[in-house]
Formats: sequence, structure tokens, C-alpha cells
Amino acid sequence: MKTRQDAWELMCRHTETESLRKHMLAVEACMRHYATKYGEDPELWSIVGLLHDFDYEKHPTAEEHPVVGMGILKDEGWPEEIIRAIGSHAAERTGIQRESLMEKCLFAVDELSGFILAVTYVRPSRSISEVEVSSVKKKMKDKSFAAAVSREEMLHGAEELGLSFEEHVQNCLDAMRGAASVLGIE
Repeated sequence: MKTRQDAWELMCRHTETESLRKHMLAVEACMRHYATKYGEDPELWSIVGLLHDFDYEKHPTAEEHPVVGMGILKDEGWPEEIIRAIGSHAAERTGIQRESLMEKCLFAVDELSGFILAVTYVRPSRSISEVEVSSVKKKMKDKSFAAAVSREEMLHGAEELGLSFEEHVQNCLDAMRGAASVLGIE
């Protein structure tokens, strides 16, 4: 069985930039939070969050990401459940439709966690403790702020989970506050 440490080492071999590593750590924190909330395996969900973009730095094109990473995971003997979940977060490119709750959560937290990090970084204190749901919603209205982040995907992710957007944001804020020291946003 592969461990979180195995996932960390794989991610570090393929990802050098601190910002992308922090994004994956933020997704990991949100996935762990949701796994606990839904009575699922936090270790498994954590690994999926940590690895979901590990190939992006070297293979950022729509044709390559996450397909190249999925191939690496398969070659290294990672469980199909993890590989499939990672492929499903880019369903429009891979054709792997999100079916499991874990797959839906990964899609739901991916864009939102990055957006929350961006909102945190523009705070004078750079502390997530100052970020509220209303702060996130306000920044969403500013189309020039974190312009690459899809607002539609963030909203659709909450919908796929059957949550209000506000509840989903609060869940991710809580998760990321719990990992604030690792994310450098205390």
C-alpha cells in the first residue's frame, strides 16, 4: 500500500515550485477535511489531493495534464482508485466522469482552494484567519482578480457536492486554517 510519504516524495520529484506545492497541500487539507466529514478514508483522500497536479509543472498542456501523471502513477503501481480520481478532476479532457464522492470532492476543492490562497495572499497579514466567506465571494466578483481561476468550476463543484457555495467555502476555509502553518498562511 502506498503511503502519504510516498505521495509526498513523488510530488517533490516532479514539482519544484513552492506555489504549486502549496496548492497541492491546500487541496490535500481540503480533501482530508471532507473525508472526515463524510466518514471516508482521510489518508486515501489526502493522497489524491496531494498528487492531483504533480505532473502539471512539467506537463502543463491540456493534452498532457493529468494524462502523463496518470501514466506515471500506473507505472509506479499506484492504486487505480487514485489514478481514476486524478483523471476525473479534468473530466473534460480525460473523459473520466466524476462518479465517486472522492472524485467530486477533488473537483470541488481544486479551484476553490487556489482561489482562497490568492484571497489570503492579498491580505496585509497574509493570514487565512482574516479570510471569511464574504471575502471570497467579494473577490469572485472582481473578474481581474485571480483571472485564471474558473468561477463557474468553483460554483459547479459545490453543486456537485450538494452544498451551498457558502457552506463549501466555509468547509475549505476550516480545512486550510487547520493546515495554515504548512501552507505559510498563519
